[in-house]
Amino acid sequence: MNDSSERPSFTYSEVAATRGELPAGYQHLRLRREIGRGADEFHRLGEAVLGYRIQRGLRILREAQTPVAEPGADVTVRLGVGRFGLRAPCRVVYVLREPDRIGFAYGTLPGHPESGEELFAVEYDRDTGTVYGVVTAFSRPASWYTRLGGPLAVLAQRVAAAAYLMVLRRTPQER
Repeated sequence: MNDSSERPSFTYSEVAATRGELPAGYQHLRLRREIGRGADEFHRLGEAVLGYRIQRGLRILREAQTPVAEPGADVTVRLGVGRFGLRAPCRVVYVLREPDRIGFAYGTLPGHPESGEELFAVEYDRDTGTVYGVVTAFSRPASWYTRLGGPLAVLAQRVAAAAYLMVLRRTPQER
């Protein structure tokens, strides 16, 4: 990785805010859905999240500086379709490896059409054995075209979050 003084800064000041209360002044997204059962499935899906399986499964991952999410790793995804696809540079802010939560958050860098942060995680409810997929985000437009998109951009983010969890739910077992 490059020296941090040479690297672009995040495009928002509330870095790591997806760990707790989401900041004011942004659109908020919280999605939590059941995606599996059991401790083995929790660990398997957690490793899939850390290995960018969601982004790979949707074929939006363009580059990742590391094979699994690590704090400080740069990640580039492609948002949109065909000619209308946009490069969206991000950086991993933090990684979760807790007894009941595994995942990572990345934040936007200059050139991303939005400004904010997104958390991808799995959570395990030990009492019920249920595994949940979680997407939490805060964002606001960072370019004229996302401002122009207004409610459509918000809807697109919600649709994308549901697709993320669907991809995760369908992650195949390793053989």
